Amino acid sequence: GITMKHEVSTRGDSIVVALKGEVDLESSPVARELLLTSVAADRNVLVDLSAVTYIDSSGVASLVEALQASRKKGTQFALAAASEPARRVLELARLDRVFTMHDSVEDGLNA
Repeated sequence: GITMKHEVSTRGDSIVVALKGEVDLESSPVARELLLTSVAADRNVLVDLSAVTYIDSSGVASLVEALQASRKKGTQFALAAASEPARRVLELARLDRVFTMHDSVEDGLNA
């Protein structure tokens, strides 16, 4: 079954989407839907990746798609507290330069 859990919370004018577990081919459609819905709410979106144990290219593609959607809207889209596995995948794809990455959710909210 789907091994990803998620939590969405509103903090000020930002939506924090916390993804937990494995963001893979099976669960990335859920992640994509969550991210795009959050971006569509016209708020800044911060994705908490601290509890992500695994992310594959489909998960990364969902993040990229949400980033592009936020650029169209003129809102902010950033990643926070990326776990070691998530950071490795983003660095390999050279996306650590494409995304705004914060060390913690607090940093991201204060940015």
